[in-house]
Amino acid sequence: MTVQDLPTLNATLNAIAATLLLVGYVGIKKGHKEFHKKIMVSALVVSAFFLTSYLIYHYHVPSKKFPDLGWIKTVYLIILIPHIILAAAMVPMILKTFWHGFRGEWEKHKKIARITFPIWMYVSVTGVIVYFMLYRWYV
Repeated sequence: MTVQDLPTLNATLNAIAATLLLVGYVGIKKGHKEFHKKIMVSALVVSAFFLTSYLIYHYHVPSKKFPDLGWIKTVYLIILIPHIILAAAMVPMILKTFWHGFRGEWEKHKKIARITFPIWMYVSVTGVIVYFMLYRWYV
């Protein structure tokens, strides 16, 4: 594997994280607390691997510019800008959500998880979309 392979790895890790988040959400809604805990820890680990890989890639390779293709570039930026803002904001939110869950502070955990989950899901899913737009569809 080379550094050029990392965007594909990153998109794969984002897709796995989104899947785990959805499975964990369904699990807790069905009352499967231990299953939810295991799945959410897995989502955290996968997301940590993603972040590590992402940082390694961007240490070695400058950001890729999206080609100027008219309206589709506007669509790309509409997806990318909130993705970047929310990606930066979600890291402390995820850690706080996990901290409350780890400590058994269920009401605090649920309160912040209601905000963290949709943001984390959005960032994971749009990360995959950004990858396809930047590295597959419009190259």
